Amino acid sequence: MKTILLTGASGFIGQYFVQNYSTKYNIKKFSFLNDDFELLNFEGIDIIVHLSALVHKMGGVTKDEYEHVNVEQTVTLAERAKEFGIKHFIFMSTVKVYGEETNTPYDEESLCFPKDAYGESKLKAEEALQKMSNHDFKISIIRTPIVYGAGVKANIKNLINLVDKVPLLPFGDIENRRSMIYVGNLTYLIDEIVKQYRGGVFLASDDEIYSTKELILLISKVLKRQVYLIKIPFFKKVLKILKPSFHKRLYESLEVNNEWTKRELKLKKIYSIEEGITLTIG
Repeated sequence: MKTILLTGASGFIGQYFVQNYSTKYNIKKFSFLNDDFELLNFEGIDIIVHLSALVHKMGGVTKDEYEHVNVEQTVTLAERAKEFGIKHFIFMSTVKVYGEETNTPYDEESLCFPKDAYGESKLKAEEALQKMSNHDFKISIIRTPIVYGAGVKANIKNLINLVDKVPLLPFGDIENRRSMIYVGNLTYLIDEIVKQYRGGVFLASDDEIYSTKELILLISKVLKRQVYLIKIPFFKKVLKILKPSFHKRLYESLEVNNEWTKRELKLKKIYSIEEGITLTIG
């Protein structure tokens, strides 16, 4: 049985991985917040799965904070792992390294032009890790869109709560395309990368791509709630002025094409979006 050092184990992705793969792997946990980095022991570790990261939060995050957590801690962890002789380092990145919402799907070869400090920090960490990669130290980078599942916070949770409480929503004119990935599909991807001992850049996504409107209708179906989507003149324009970030998430497209990743790793379809949303809502 291989031993994995898992960072970010208290997050919902980490918790899911521990719950579903602890019989397959010996999983040791490490928290940059609660554990003394200087005392980290790599003895017996075969693989590092690095999920820990500083993401967007209320009150804002400074560029220096992103740099410290997402770049410096990541690079230091990888350097020490390489020095100790660990062969495989898996890094959880983000599609934010590509940039913002766009009508052109991103793929594994798309150029990266991050537009915020979070995306910049993740790309900087990616580039530093790739420079460390060699035959004896494989680096695997996984870029994800929105990840959802039981225990998720932020956007998906807010949308579920909105559909659950408000039967009349002014989103009848949304025709975008949004890629997401269910946590069960993401951890399956991690497992396959571990099993196949594969390095490189991989792009994660559910097979189906939904518009925000289609996602709302799916959530209402799972919740068994009747929801009416109506069109309100000027609502979209007013929202863009008053709440530009909210407008972007609701109306604009962010689509990924991960056909290369699926083909290269011979991935099977595990969960559909409908199954994932059903499990998320519980």
